[in-house]
Amino acid sequence: MSIHNEAKTGEIAKVVLMPGDPLRAKYIAENFLEDYKLINQTRNMYGFTGKYKNTEITVMASGMGMPSMGIYAYELYQFYEVDTIIRIGSCGSYVEDLDLLDLVLVNESYTTGNFAQNLSGEKCDTVSASFKLNQIIEETAKEQAIKYVKTNVACTEVFDAYMVNPENYVKNLPQEKQITCSEMEAFALLYTAKILKKQAACLLTVVDSNCKKQVLTSEEREKSLNTMIELALESAIKV
Repeated sequence: MSIHNEAKTGEIAKVVLMPGDPLRAKYIAENFLEDYKLINQTRNMYGFTGKYKNTEITVMASGMGMPSMGIYAYELYQFYEVDTIIRIGSCGSYVEDLDLLDLVLVNESYTTGNFAQNLSGEKCDTVSASFKLNQIIEETAKEQAIKYVKTNVACTEVFDAYMVNPENYVKNLPQEKQITCSEMEAFALLYTAKILKKQAACLLTVVDSNCKKQVLTSEEREKSLNTMIELALESAIKV
């Protein structure tokens, strides 16, 4: 157990789906899992363990930002013997080719932040998702005829909409990284998994577009992401 998670040993599955929003975790449990049980509500960071097609799965929120994701991912891996975490979140698009509700599979996450240096002392700005886990997700997407874009993302420390000069931030991203969208948690998850020799992947749904000035409402963000959720669940039972 940890000070951030009241779940008992054995109450968390080996595979965890991790949305940022606690209410999205609740939505997934209520609509996709059978015989689910609330296993954590400390700090209202809801976690539920139940069954999807007879396979035990835990769905637990990470909160927003790299520090929050870093805490929960580390504790799940280190204290609860979780092997695999699949982040299911939202992102903003930087390119014309991505539309609202498009599905993104993260290949690499880039950050200008110091998460890696703080955690391990390593100066690292780019980390990859687990190759084997991404393979499973891609194969599952093809089987389910689910369209997705595999791409690289920027993991920011400030919500884009609140940046004083977001255009300047995008302009200064390394061109060779071929970054197409941004979110706020992937780097922390993928790097923590790397350090602890665990598996991690990140699925995202586009909920706003910097190019097209489009945005989903908070309610749409919570409940309109079923394709991503279903792909994550179908992939999770194959891990």
